[in-house]
Amino acid sequence: QVRLVESGGGLVQAGQSLSLSCVASGTVAGINNMGWYRQAAGDQRDLVAEITSDGTTKYADSVKGRFSISRDNRKTTVYLQMNSLKPEDTGVYVCHADKPPRGLWPLRNYWGQGTQVTVSS
Repeated sequence: QVRLVESGGGLVQAGQSLSLSCVASGTVAGINNMGWYRQAAGDQRDLVAEITSDGTTKYADSVKGRFSISRDNRKTTVYLQMNSLKPEDTGVYVCHADKPPRGLWPLRNYWGQGTQVTVSS
């Protein structure tokens, strides 16, 4: 099992910056993608940014040029640097990791508990 623990959320004003971190522990071998999703209302989670094990990144259009995702060399910690924050960035940021299908094992998704980011205007 993989456990994901986020940190770094908070309340900031529009235009300011925040950094989020997510540490994976447990059976971390085989983790491929790690990333961040935003849960703004209800249960829907929208991809914010993702990074593969080889460093390829993907961003939601709304955060391109403002957010940057990175990963440590051990590939068990993922960071999200958020600059020029806007009120619409507000939400619970949830860390995600996955392991690809292997043998009889299907794709496995892991989620953190989330950290609140609030951007005031």
